[in-house]
Order: sequence, then C-alpha cells, then structure tokens
Amino acid sequence: MRKCCAEPTLLRPLLGILIASLSSGAYAADEPVAADDISARFEAQIRQIEALKRELARQEAALFDLKHEVDLERRGRGVAPTAGSERPVQVAQAQPAQAQPAQPVGQAPEAPDRPPAVAPIFEQPGVLTPPGKWIFEPSLQYSYSSSDRIALVGYTVIPAILIGLIDVRNVKSNSLTGTLALRTGLTNRFELEARVPYVYRFDNTRGREIFTGSAGDDIFTDVDGSGIGDVELIGRYQLNDGGGDSPYYIASLRFKTRTGTDPFEVRSSFLADGARIAAVQEELPTGSGFYSVTPGLTVLIPSDPAVFFGGISYQYSFKRSGVKPNVVPAEAAAVYDEIQPGGVFGFNFGMGLALNERSSFSIGYDHLSVGPTKARLDSGERVPGVRVQLGTLLLGYSYKIDNTRTLNLSLGVGVTRDTPDMQLTLRMPFTL
Repeated sequence: MRKCCAEPTLLRPLLGILIASLSSGAYAADEPVAADDISARFEAQIRQIEALKRELARQEAALFDLKHEVDLERRGRGVAPTAGSERPVQVAQAQPAQAQPAQPVGQAPEAPDRPPAVAPIFEQPGVLTPPGKWIFEPSLQYSYSSSDRIALVGYTVIPAILIGLIDVRNVKSNSLTGTLALRTGLTNRFELEARVPYVYRFDNTRGREIFTGSAGDDIFTDVDGSGIGDVELIGRYQLNDGGGDSPYYIASLRFKTRTGTDPFEVRSSFLADGARIAAVQEELPTGSGFYSVTPGLTVLIPSDPAVFFGGISYQYSFKRSGVKPNVVPAEAAAVYDEIQPGGVFGFNFGMGLALNERSSFSIGYDHLSVGPTKARLDSGERVPGVRVQLGTLLLGYSYKIDNTRTLNLSLGVGVTRDTPDMQLTLRMPFTL
C-alpha cells in the first residue's frame, strides 16, 4: 500500500515538469530547435526526476524512523504498531513508460489507536515506561489454598502397624496483598520500579486424632498476621530495537528486601492446642526472612493481532547465620548455624490477543521450581529439604478506560499440589 500510494504522489510533480517542458516546446515551435538541445533538456529533466526520487526516499526513511521510535514505546506497552511502520519500499529506477492499472491516490489513513494487546498476567510488565513519565500502579491480590496434612505420632512394631496416634488436619490459607508500585523511565530503554506490599494472612486449621474414639474434629486453630511485606526494587532494560516481526528482549533485575515479618520472628509454641510434633505459629509472617536477587529475561514477539511472550528467571537468596526461631518454651528452639533457601528457577509463556479497540485477552502458564533449603543446626546436624514444583495456569483481561487508566484482571489456577488453588489479581495503572 505504501508503494502504490507514494508513486502517484511522486508522479504529480513529475507530470507537471513534463507538461511544462512540452508546453514551452509548443510555444517555440516556430523557432528551430537543435536535436542536441532537446537531448540536453531531456537529460536534465531525467536528472531532476532522479533527484526528486532520492529526496522522496530520504523523507520516507525519516518518516519510518519517527514511526519506529513511536512503535518502540507502543510495543513496549503491548499496543499494536501504527500502520505503515514497516520499512518503506525503495523507489524503483526510472523505467520506460508502460500502461499501468488504476492506482489509489493519496496516503491511506493510519489505523486507530488500539489498547494493550497483552493483558498482563505475570508480575513483570512487558512495557518500558517512556523517559520522563511516571506510572503509579495499585494492585490487590487474593490467594486461597487448602491442604491435608497427616502426621504419624507413635512407633511401629512390624511394618504397616502403628502404635500411637494418627493426626489428620485440614488447613485452609487465605492471603490478601495490596501493593503500591511506582515506576519511571530514565531512558528509552531503561526503567526503575519500586513495589511496597501490605499483606494480610489468615489460616484456619481443623484436625482430628484417629483412634481416639472421637468422630468429630477436636483441634481448631485460627491464626492471622498482617503488616508490611518485603519491599522490592526492580530495573528493566530493553536489549534491542525490535520492530515489525522481530522480537523484543527485555532484561530485568529484582532485589527483594527483608522489610516484612519473617518466619523466625513470629512466636511459635509447643504448648498451643494441636501442637504435637511441631510448634504452632501464634502469628503468621508477612515476609520471607531473606534478601534475594532475581535476574530475568523477557521476550515479546509481535504477530499482529496477537503477541507471543515468555521469560525465564532465577532467584538467589542470601543465607543467614545464627538464626534462632522464637519458640516457646525456649529450650525447645533449635538454633540454625546456617540456613539458605534453595534457588528458584522460573519460566513462563503465553499469548495476548486484542479483542476490540479497548479490550484484550491473555492466556499463559507460569512455573517455579524451588530448590531444597540448605540448613545446618548449631549441633552440626543438617536438616534435609525437598524440591517443590509450583505451576499456575493464568488467564488475563485488560480494559482501557481512557488514555491514562487501564483495568487489568487476572486469574491463576494451581496445577500442582503445592501451588495455591486460586489467585485473583486486580491492577489499575495510572499515567501521571
């Protein structure tokens, strides 16, 4: 379309030049004109045509560069590129005049602005904030999980015969996290973000001791906890230009602090109701208790009207030494000489699709493989750990309210045993 629209625009001034030259020749028909003069004038007009072609190509290249810069910003936000952002077709060299079919005249109108083609479903956005702009993003996430725990308290005299009690419990966990995020672009390719979460958690435990002659639950524990979570600082850098059908590569680095209440600070008691082989927490933590850094790489592949995306990451947590849990009675507490959570390898992938001028839909999968925790007690004994797999199927919807506000809603469903059963996240970024 660009070629067919650009050529008629070029032909108009060229035809004017040719008509003017022919007219001047007609008015001077009564004067003798040498063949050399005609040839010279024709060659001069050819040179003018070539100069006009070169000027047109230069202007089209400049126009493409401007549109490409705009698309870098729009692609980063997941917005579809403007029409005509592809590399302009070079103007062909002059050819002998031939009969041509009718061509449209003028420039085709650009496509209207479209909403984000990717409804965000992962923590990291596929957008880089333009330099000098600020984006404030409040979010609210609700998470629910349930699990059954069975503890064998006793001893066996022969295989499969237990002397003692079997403690069966059902635990329902609810978590509500409100987060305030603020990010800004420092350059066209680099942005910084800060995230401050506030966490409220509530666990409900119901249990029964089998072989006690009781048919009903006799262990009821309700525990909650609230407070500031772990504050995070994130930097993102776009590695390449991308554009057209070329992918965009965005590198990121996340640093997580220990501002939340960690699991070793909350009070745990062996004297509480239901405490048998492990202490019962009297308050739930709001933080992880460890500093960590997470490098990652995100890839966006535009394929209008869809956008394919994916990423990988690895979280490294720094170990702590001389950690003593807050346990009652104090003599039951085990002091950790060293403790370090296992590394977390993660990957995700998905696809975003624009539904109309205001809304888009995304589907994706996120997986985390959490390595075993490395712990050694002050007695020299090592505490064994296990690897945990967390898989979540994610669905997201995005609705553009106006030019400064977008409403994003995502739903996560756990597909592995250790993953929360459901995660519901609501986000609304504001452009300041």
